[in-house]
Amino acid sequence: MPYDVPEQKKIRLIINTDAKNEADDQFAIVHALLTPRFKIRGIIAAHFGTHRTNESMLESYRECEHVLSLMKMASKVALYKGAERAMPDEATPVHSEGAELIIREALADDPTPLYVVFLGPLTDLASAYLAEPAIAGRFTALWIGGGQWPKGEREFNLLNDIDAANVVMASPIDLWQVPRDVYSTIRTSLAELALKVRPYGEIGHYLFQQMLEVNEAGASNPRFPKGEMWALGDSPAIHLLLDDHAYHFELKPAPRFTKDMYYVHYQNERMIRVYNYVDSRFTLEDMFAKIALFHACSE
Repeated sequence: MPYDVPEQKKIRLIINTDAKNEADDQFAIVHALLTPRFKIRGIIAAHFGTHRTNESMLESYRECEHVLSLMKMASKVALYKGAERAMPDEATPVHSEGAELIIREALADDPTPLYVVFLGPLTDLASAYLAEPAIAGRFTALWIGGGQWPKGEREFNLLNDIDAANVVMASPIDLWQVPRDVYSTIRTSLAELALKVRPYGEIGHYLFQQMLEVNEAGASNPRFPKGEMWALGDSPAIHLLLDDHAYHFELKPAPRFTKDMYYVHYQNERMIRVYNYVDSRFTLEDMFAKIALFHACSE
């Protein structure tokens, strides 16, 4: 990058990603890796349920390996395996390398603020907390997940571990939630990606090509994807750590989730930050610029 960020402005960051689920995690991962403000402490490969495969975490792990390889960062960024499956109930953690990383970084004697972003289910966060409750209050978790407030709805990241989400909501962990109606506003088109991402090296070509492949794989589905656009729903997790949108969230009492993924509003003491808007222009343009700059600096 042609610039750096003052050391006192930097943050520690762990990325928890169900990278092989669709095609948007990859954009968020690349964006994070190219952001000078972040001290990446590791990437955790997350599961995405058993709807399509019984090895979803391993598929996410291999996808992260591939992205790091294309960016020639495999030796620079540590990659960890998350839980292979959802929690069986709200009392039983699923131990993993990823949960151990969260605990280790949260308890580290390091004054640099720690953030952990979750682009999929909350299994590794809930498991880390159940294994070591002392981590609460030592970092901020940002979750892309949950349905529109205040009612709720079916939402994929929540669906893949409702028990874990309920553990986190009931915990004292500092939590920022970006619900579905907000994260889905980061819209881009294939034409825009062809112009602003595809020309920029191996990683640009791959990001565009894998979007085409997922688009083609869903060709028989009349609803998703729509054919010529995609919502890069995981990207707000990166953007909000560059600018936290001070006037675009509300502190709300943490709910519980029913098995049908509706919100149950039952208490008024445990508060979380719930976003109602993210700036899509800033999110996308910052990512496009960093991909182009990375390519220019790599030549």
